Amino acid sequence: MSFQVNFSTKWADFDPNKHMRHTAYNDYAAEVRVRFFKKNNFTMDDFNRLNLGPILFSEETHFRKEILMGEDITVNLKLSGLSKNNERWKFTHEVFNETGKLSAIIKVYGAWIDLTKRKLTIPSIETAPLFADTEKSLDFEEILV
Repeated sequence: MSFQVNFSTKWADFDPNKHMRHTAYNDYAAEVRVRFFKKNNFTMDDFNRLNLGPILFSEETHFRKEILMGEDITVNLKLSGLSKNNERWKFTHEVFNETGKLSAIIKVYGAWIDLTKRKLTIPSIETAPLFADTEKSLDFEEILV
């Protein structure tokens, strides 16, 4: 399943050079991940109920084309890696400007944390469907833990 979100950018996303701040790209990618989980019937309330939270080990952004003040954007999500028990995952986000040109690629590598123990954990079986139909990137790999 392909997943993408269209956004109207806001004034606070831009720097004095009138192009999008580097951190704004990552903020939009994070919002897409939260919306992805919700779209797959897994809300923040569900995470809290299971005492589970997503964490990032790394976040890598490659900029291709600037996004100018006032432009709308589209950000997608593709699964680029997953471990056998879903405890580790990688997502690739592509950010497109309003003319459809690729503006940035954001790759994140993350896992699940038990919110009480503050330790990495294998998620509940309830999370299994989250990734079942997610579109995979061309460089998808099994993550060995």
